[in-house]
Amino acid sequence: MLINLIANNAVTYRRSLLQFAVRMSTAPVSIKFKWGLSASDPEQKPVFFVGLSTHLSALTWQDVRCKLEPRVSEEVWLRGLSVASPGEICELWPRGAALGLLPPRRSRHAAPSRSHALSKLIRTAIRSTGDESVVLVCRKRDVLASAVAIARAVPLYSARSGPGALPVAPAPAPTYTPTPAPARRTLTVEIHIAQPEGDSEDEDIGPLDPVLLETTLSSEELSTIQDVADATRLAARITDTPANIMDVDAFIEEACKVAKDLDIAEPTIIRGEELKERGMGGLYGVGKAAACPPALVVLSYVAPGATETVAWVGKGIVYDTGGLSIKARTAMVGMKGDCGGAAGVLGAFAAAVRAGPRCALHAVLCLAENAVGPRATRPDDVHRLYSGRSVEINNTDAEGRLVLSDGVVYAQRDLKADTIVDVATLTGAQGTATGKYHAAVVSNTSALEQRCVRAGLLAGDLAHALPFAPELHFAEFSSAVADMKNSVADRNNAQPSCAALFVLAHLGFDFPGQWLHVDMAAPAHCGERATGYGVALLTVLFGSITRSRLLQALSPNN
Repeated sequence: MLINLIANNAVTYRRSLLQFAVRMSTAPVSIKFKWGLSASDPEQKPVFFVGLSTHLSALTWQDVRCKLEPRVSEEVWLRGLSVASPGEICELWPRGAALGLLPPRRSRHAAPSRSHALSKLIRTAIRSTGDESVVLVCRKRDVLASAVAIARAVPLYSARSGPGALPVAPAPAPTYTPTPAPARRTLTVEIHIAQPEGDSEDEDIGPLDPVLLETTLSSEELSTIQDVADATRLAARITDTPANIMDVDAFIEEACKVAKDLDIAEPTIIRGEELKERGMGGLYGVGKAAACPPALVVLSYVAPGATETVAWVGKGIVYDTGGLSIKARTAMVGMKGDCGGAAGVLGAFAAAVRAGPRCALHAVLCLAENAVGPRATRPDDVHRLYSGRSVEINNTDAEGRLVLSDGVVYAQRDLKADTIVDVATLTGAQGTATGKYHAAVVSNTSALEQRCVRAGLLAGDLAHALPFAPELHFAEFSSAVADMKNSVADRNNAQPSCAALFVLAHLGFDFPGQWLHVDMAAPAHCGERATGYGVALLTVLFGSITRSRLLQALSPNN
């Protein structure tokens, strides 16, 4: 009997995340979120239970039997709970039913949802073929972050050919039979809300909205979860797609498709020589050498009677060679992901508009390819940006701050934004400063900075504040011939903070509104895959300006 196998050799059924190899599927996978468990046979539709040990142990056999019978008995279920170890997978029925435990403890700078551990478990547990179910057991305050963690574990982009024979060289009459495209698979995530326990003060997230103490999910709340998860996958797909496919033209098409799906006005597009004519020398200078001209793309939603204007500005460098200050061979690999900031902004905008903003909300995408060519910007060139300030180029690989500077000034001058957030894979030094999981944030107001850090904990998109001290750091950009240089003199003097200050300098250090800078160079990726970072962070941070009950409850602005 299976119960004896588990009892006598439990180690066999514990699969370390480092040892469990999963072949990625070429079949597209859709993810659907539901509240409550529905009946299914694990032999026909594999099921994976995941949550904290305390939450899974609180489930009764009556709660779970509909997902396990007739293959798994109550005795096997209870034995599996007793032998499973956090971070590992315990199989209850071979290739049909399994459970995974999240770490019981977490530090104050990690997400209460254990979202990063959850993503690892999901990547390990899901199979390569067929429909599957995940039973997510968590508190309501963790449900959005957990859903996003599951979404980012199942990437959309793949160029794999599938299991069929590969094509031979082109010939008048093909001698092979093309393999049909694999059928779309569905991963159904069935959510069981656990009873809240303890005081949230000890988790550094402050007092909770009463909505987050409930044990039910409404259809409207499920729609919010679905929208944010789908938008995260959209952002990750754009970031994962190589630049020979996802060039500036293709990115603009993605933005136009989002606008059409949201039934809002077509995006405003300022492109190529028009950028130069309008004085946007930063964006124009970075992208002018590429085959596809650079573009500033603006999506807008204005709520009736709106009195507040929010603009999210994203860095969208579809490929970064470094320009004439060219990157080393190994450092250039992966630079298709330098558009992660703009992809995150686009995804967050899509989710936020579906949640019904009560303000004017704008997504400003600064799109360019930092290419090498006869028209490329040279070190020593001087560009005049949209702010009117001149910049001496001393490093063409410090291009992101140039395009963002034009973007934030457009947000302030043309869109009249009161609150401006720029999001970018900006500096390699960010990973050194705050690591692979936490974005580095800098703000001109301590309140917005603190809200961003708390939103990161609740959203699973972690963030950590860096010093804001213009009087100590901005001198790094001193130039003898222009208003400033674009790269620091001393690379050991708070590089991520300095890069943020460069952007703020074009808004003006006396900018009366709220400004937040999010450098997410490292958390934009997990291994070789994009995470869609930024979608959950922005939607939770600005949840209070939406009509979504769940986002309002999660928002630190409440």
